[in-house]
Amino acid sequence: MLKMERDYFMKILIVEDEPSLRELIQRSLEKERYITETADDFKTALQKIEVYDYDCVLLDIMLPDGNGLKILERLKELHKRENVIIISAKDSLEDKVLGLELGADDYLPKPFHLVELTARIKSVIRRNHRDGELCIELGNIRLLPDTFQVLIDGKELELNRKEYDILHYFMNRPNRMINKNTLAESVWGDHIDQVDNFDFIYAQIKNLRKKLKDAGATVEIKAVYGFGYKMIVE
Repeated sequence: MLKMERDYFMKILIVEDEPSLRELIQRSLEKERYITETADDFKTALQKIEVYDYDCVLLDIMLPDGNGLKILERLKELHKRENVIIISAKDSLEDKVLGLELGADDYLPKPFHLVELTARIKSVIRRNHRDGELCIELGNIRLLPDTFQVLIDGKELELNRKEYDILHYFMNRPNRMINKNTLAESVWGDHIDQVDNFDFIYAQIKNLRKKLKDAGATVEIKAVYGFGYKMIVE
């Protein structure tokens, strides 16, 4: 069993122009094992949500080069399903109503306690992720995010942190072709820019595939030459 103290691996985009607050939120969430990316202005945030997928977006609506509510509108146009929590010093009823009407899941006025922010993130993800299910099942694998357990035919499988994150990512995307770049960015976040090659991904996936096979899993992570990987049920 992989033992962790907090909520499960998820990728969060922090859109906040105030450096000290942005860094404080990022450090706090990374301690909770969330994968984080950041945007300090409207343009960067727009580019990121158009290219990448996130499990939750923390959105400041008062940005130096644009209104954060336009980010919500763009997410809606793209038919994306990101959970969005507005974090703003502008605590007006009009903005709350408009934000919620545009698709935001929650509205947290500044200043706020980090523990409350974490609780709200957990709440919206759990409410919306996989229709509120508290476990993920594929083949004979059962993944329990709240306790970080991976069970194969009822028996616990021991995984390291990244092996668990990779398995969680694939089990949420069965039978989908996953590009190695996308996988790396999703599991390692902005830190992927610090590495020169993908050898570390190959090593983690190789170890995970062996553990799944040895444990008798009926799912397999198949390599797709020249592209990446795909999880299939045998």
